[in-house]
Amino acid sequence: MLTQYLTVAGRREHEIIIEKSRFISHITRAETEEDAQAFIQEIKKKHKDATHNCSAYMIGEQNQIQKALDDGEPSGTAGVPILEVLKKKDLKDTAVVVTRYFGGIKLGAGGLIRAYSKSTSEGINATGIVIRKLMRVISTTIDYTWLGKLENELRSSIYQIKEIQYLDQVTILVYAEEAQKESYISWMTELTNGQGQIAEGEMLYLEEAFA
Repeated sequence: MLTQYLTVAGRREHEIIIEKSRFISHITRAETEEDAQAFIQEIKKKHKDATHNCSAYMIGEQNQIQKALDDGEPSGTAGVPILEVLKKKDLKDTAVVVTRYFGGIKLGAGGLIRAYSKSTSEGINATGIVIRKLMRVISTTIDYTWLGKLENELRSSIYQIKEIQYLDQVTILVYAEEAQKESYISWMTELTNGQGQIAEGEMLYLEEAFA
């Protein structure tokens, strides 16, 4: 599993006008090729009267699945420029469809490449990019007398509290990056004078906005 990677924040549409042609970019997160294909077909059905619905997607930890479709535009002038934007921004698990309604002015090969690139880039910027970080959930079970101290220390630290469970004893669950795991356990052991029961839990991704 990757320790972190970039992807789009969610799903969005964004429209621009270039030489009287409407370019509508449709952006979404797609974790499988089936998801990407279903998204493309959905947009093509929604905009079946459009001149073109060009698309590209990049999926997998190592970008194993990459596809670009020109949908009637001259070869290499639409799908590939869309895919190149995904590569340049290093976005994983992302699918894009750019719908074009022809406005009567031909753009030429260079103009098409620039138009599809611009539409994709602006659409992604409007959607937003997030960084997903692989985190380990670590639990610390202690007597209630320790709760105030630990909670205060944690809230002023780099670590994020997932939840606090109140039973016979109190258990604090915290997210820690895998690389920080050992230092967190040592810090928590020191804070509790070795009286906390510390255990490693599941691994999962947390995401935050990427500037």
